[in-house]
Amino acid sequence: VQLQASGGGWVQAGGSLRLSCAASGSTVAINGMAWYRQGRGKPRELVADISGGRTHSADSVKDRFTLSRDSAGDTIYLQMNNLKPEDTGTYYCKIETDTVYWGQGTQVTVSS
Repeated sequence: VQLQASGGGWVQAGGSLRLSCAASGSTVAINGMAWYRQGRGKPRELVADISGGRTHSADSVKDRFTLSRDSAGDTIYLQMNNLKPEDTGTYYCKIETDTVYWGQGTQVTVSS
């Protein structure tokens, strides 16, 4: 399974970005998909995930970020609104089959 993440960039505080993560290869048995992020000098943290049709978001992004999954089930999106400087970091997508796969990361920079 390969993951291709895209959509990162630079934005001013209050702006929006949409991240995409497309899975290819043996995607039939995807159990869950998620976005994580890692700020400089910080541990990687869960932003949002979807499993069994249910989504979960970290408290820090609730009401600002929305995770969705396409009908084919092999692409997830993270719509990020009202971005804040503390949202800056590298965003990674992850999928779980019987193995965990990570995407290459996409940088999000929010300036104040």
